[in-house]
Amino acid sequence: MNLYNYEDIRAVHLEITEKCQATCPMCDRNVKGGRDNPNLGDKNGLHELSVTDIQKILPPEFVKQLDRLYMCGNFGDPIIASDTLEVFSYLREHNSTMKLGMNTNAGAKKPDWWRQLAKALGKNHYIRFSFDGLGDTNHMYRQGVNWDIAWENAMAFIEAGGIAHWDYLIFAHNEHQVEEAELLSKEKGFDKFIAKKTGRFFSTMTKQTKEEHQAFDHKGAQQQLLQKPKEVKYQNNAMKDIIKLEEKHGSLEKYYDNVKIKCKVAEEKSMYLSAEGLVLPCCWVAGSMYKFWQKPGENQVWQLLQQSGGKDVFDAKTHGVKSVLSNEYFTGRLVDSWSKANVHLGKPIVCAQKCGEEFDAFAAQFDD
Repeated sequence: MNLYNYEDIRAVHLEITEKCQATCPMCDRNVKGGRDNPNLGDKNGLHELSVTDIQKILPPEFVKQLDRLYMCGNFGDPIIASDTLEVFSYLREHNSTMKLGMNTNAGAKKPDWWRQLAKALGKNHYIRFSFDGLGDTNHMYRQGVNWDIAWENAMAFIEAGGIAHWDYLIFAHNEHQVEEAELLSKEKGFDKFIAKKTGRFFSTMTKQTKEEHQAFDHKGAQQQLLQKPKEVKYQNNAMKDIIKLEEKHGSLEKYYDNVKIKCKVAEEKSMYLSAEGLVLPCCWVAGSMYKFWQKPGENQVWQLLQQSGGKDVFDAKTHGVKSVLSNEYFTGRLVDSWSKANVHLGKPIVCAQKCGEEFDAFAAQFDD
């Protein structure tokens, strides 16, 4: 069974670069806020797509069929890429109505760049500013982000007509500022304020919940001790479901074996394009390829790719999106894997974790 066909695609999740000036401690680009993830990049450095790459991978006729494209991803921040403005301009030139979006920490570039961004995006767009606190707390998670620079850039974007969303991850150290931040967002012209009940206190490495996460810097020195919110109303409700799942299935591992998978991106007709140029279903599958605690090639994601011809056949810079989506991985192998008897026999644990019908920490971030 096909996941989807080339002509079906209506949304693209684009990670234009693996580069970022920040070192957020729960980001896979680094090891707990310290040294860089050793599995990223190649001999030439971290991966990044140029406007020429995008024009080749996403030709005008493909861009015209899209309803939405947003830049986010697993490792980088789009504002660090060299050609982000040019890419948005190209996309808007060939599709005047699609929604364009971007997630960013906003701590780079000058205000004039942000004014140009507002112009390049056109009418139907948003920029989601990841501000996890205020001037005295944002840096505790967004390590390496200068609040004054980030705030000035956000204001420049809004004043130039840009549509801004404030994306606020709630921790113990910033939960006392949620209401203040929301009032400030309205005062300063943000279109939305999104208070997120983070699912980051569930470890995909240990497959367990945790109460805290110790941050480090590049020298290995301890930084902020990140803790989940104390107030129940700010905690991710899906974390409580784990106990129920363990009681129902016997263990979390058994839940992954048993759960029915309802693929989010199949419903949305959305594909993921990595900074490496790989076309994959989603950021969760792509992110599982380069966890810092695993050697590339060792986990289930790699096994499915290798069974389908190897990583290189997913390279859209070489083969194009249409060719990649016609690969057996998309035309049957991935969907068939969801029906495997258990994880040990090939049912992808990343799919069970992210799209299992009984547990969704991602969606629970946005619960009222």
